[in-house]
Amino acid sequence: MNKKAVITGMGIYSCLGKNIDMVRDSLYCGKSGIIFDPARKEAGFRSALTACLEVPDLKRVLNRNQRVYMPEQAKYAYMATVEALKNARLDSDYIDNHEIGLFYGNDSSAEPVVHSADIMREKKDTTLIGAGAIFQSMNSTVTMNLSCIFKLKGMNMTVSAACASGSHAIGLGALLIRNGLQDIVMCGGAQEVNPLSVGSFDGISAFSVRENEPAKASRPFDRDRDGLVPSGGAATVIIENYESAVKRGAPIIAEILGYGFSSNGDHISVPNVDGPSRSLRMAIKQAGIDIRQIGYINAHATSTPVGDRNEALAINAVFDAYRPEVTSTKSQTGHEMWMAGASEIIYSVLMMKNDFIAANLNFENPDDASAKLNIPSKRIEKRFNTFLSNSFGFGGTNSTLIIKNL
Repeated sequence: MNKKAVITGMGIYSCLGKNIDMVRDSLYCGKSGIIFDPARKEAGFRSALTACLEVPDLKRVLNRNQRVYMPEQAKYAYMATVEALKNARLDSDYIDNHEIGLFYGNDSSAEPVVHSADIMREKKDTTLIGAGAIFQSMNSTVTMNLSCIFKLKGMNMTVSAACASGSHAIGLGALLIRNGLQDIVMCGGAQEVNPLSVGSFDGISAFSVRENEPAKASRPFDRDRDGLVPSGGAATVIIENYESAVKRGAPIIAEILGYGFSSNGDHISVPNVDGPSRSLRMAIKQAGIDIRQIGYINAHATSTPVGDRNEALAINAVFDAYRPEVTSTKSQTGHEMWMAGASEIIYSVLMMKNDFIAANLNFENPDDASAKLNIPSKRIEKRFNTFLSNSFGFGGTNSTLIIKNL
């Protein structure tokens, strides 16, 4: 049916800030949200670097029966969604009388699983695990909780696609809108930050060990990068049929022009160049634009040696002689994993709306692949109306979104 899918609301809870305004200011000032966590060192972590994020206390806003089903990442998602709904001017009366869909990216809920197993091993009695454990421990925990708390009546589904989860959630939401299957879809991504969720990553030496300089540890595209920094939080984007948004008098922020996706069909953890290239080309074709209309690229680049290199080669293969600015906001946030594909849309929209591109922090020396790209190491003031955002994940899943200013 080819309806227009627009963004009418955004909300975020991240290591850069607990709301849109705080995050915008952190992006502009080049603030890092990464710290050294002594507790991780004591627990045997090779790297004690992590995002600095406070788990919100929801006692005053949700009752106990609601809170008992919520793991850490669902609490972040609740906070982001409250802000997004407010900004989209969607109140409870409207939600009660319309079918609003929900696509949210989440690919783990490790802490509740570990805690349940600990109780079983120690107490030898499954009845002591508690009624909330099953709902906290499922990958679909975020959509379960959000759909019930906000009383949503439309599509209700978790997107579990590794570090591309949040991006795919937005892309799939846009497809529902375009095909007339929903008028409004709440999309996003959430990631738990507790040590139990990332111990296995640390065990395979995936993390940077630049512990004496936390703010300099995440170094996307830099020649001397030595691994990613784990991060998290939640980001919610309200996507709406343009006609519905106009009828409601909603703020129309941007349009989702293109959604590309692909699978590498290769190694489970080592990315290649072909898969990402196809995702980029698909998004550009669907958007129906010339590549020179794209004024900025928010790269997936997590600060890993192979991943950053192959993405740089993929971007260069697609954009060739045209060199728009390319940065990875993970230089400030670390890798927000299941959340990243959604939060990076918000980061990029905030830059687009405020005429700047945040610095790719710690980019001091390019390697042979990143030297092919235009990567600013300092914030630049620039007006642009269209951007492209990449998200890639384990198993070779790739997602690319193209967003236009309105």
